[in-house]
Amino acid sequence: MFLPLLATVGALLVATDARTWWQAVVLALGVVAALVAFVWWAARDISRVALPCLIVTAAVWALGVLVTGNDTAFYGISIVGPLTIPQLPRHRGWAALGVTAYVAATGAARLLVTQEHLSGVLIAYVIVPAGVTAVLTGLMFPNQRFYGLVTELEEAREREAELAVIRERMRFASDLHDIQGHTLHVVKLKITLAQRLLHSDAERVEQELREVHTLVSDTINQTKELAYAQRRLNLSAELENAKNLFEAAGIRVRVDREAEVDAHVGELLGQVLRETTTNILRHAQAGQVRITLSESGIAIVNDGAREAPPPELRGLATLRERVAGNGGELTVEQKDGRFLTAAAFPHGRSDAAR
Repeated sequence: MFLPLLATVGALLVATDARTWWQAVVLALGVVAALVAFVWWAARDISRVALPCLIVTAAVWALGVLVTGNDTAFYGISIVGPLTIPQLPRHRGWAALGVTAYVAATGAARLLVTQEHLSGVLIAYVIVPAGVTAVLTGLMFPNQRFYGLVTELEEAREREAELAVIRERMRFASDLHDIQGHTLHVVKLKITLAQRLLHSDAERVEQELREVHTLVSDTINQTKELAYAQRRLNLSAELENAKNLFEAAGIRVRVDREAEVDAHVGELLGQVLRETTTNILRHAQAGQVRITLSESGIAIVNDGAREAPPPELRGLATLRERVAGNGGELTVEQKDGRFLTAAAFPHGRSDAAR
């Protein structure tokens, strides 16, 4: 936005102050150096060109004062200096004072080569150039702090975006684990059952293999839905699936529905039920499972807990974070041979919807 303005002002100064072509060349060098410095400053990498641009603009100012008599030759250094000084890691105040002093001292040297009136020389070559340089340098310090704040905000936004990507990857990995880990264990269970019945009940073996085929097909479809962000768990379907699995494994199941489950929390409760079902089949020696459903919660109790400390259940640990992130609480307890997994959303209708 400012580059065309700087270029236009520089071109006007060259056009109005240069009396010969070589004076125009000298003044144009200062303008070009200023524009180069501004471009690199806007790219936040002015350190690459700061020194050569300062040398060129300082030389143009000296030539303008001592040789060509162009009092606008300070334009380049009054741009490059204020852009460069705030970028210095230290001694910025001394650097600002040094540049301003150079502009003033060089302008005062005009008195050595001219017989012009003293007040006119001081105003045109000392006061105005040094004043403009000092004011622009002073303005650039708060401007630099502003751009620093903008940079920090951009970096914070980038970090937030990266965290969002990481959270989404974790969610995807967790859902993939729910789908395929659960299915693979059930497939293993059914194939084991089919192997036991291979020589005694061929019809049941055929039924189990058909169910395995259907289960694998459903898993493929669920994986596709997950990849395209279309997957939604149905609590009623998960409840029916859990009952079938427990009964197939010889585990008695009791389901108590105290109230209709809130639709806003049904998907998360379905995930809790699926993960708990998998854990019971894999880790417990359960004879009976009781599932209790309320409007905004679920509790699953089994009597197959071992006396040893409970195993590390990473799936439930991930679910605990997800449930907590939606305003709920996941409880896991082992006591007197019973293992309880319960999820509750005290404000299910509002928090989980978010």
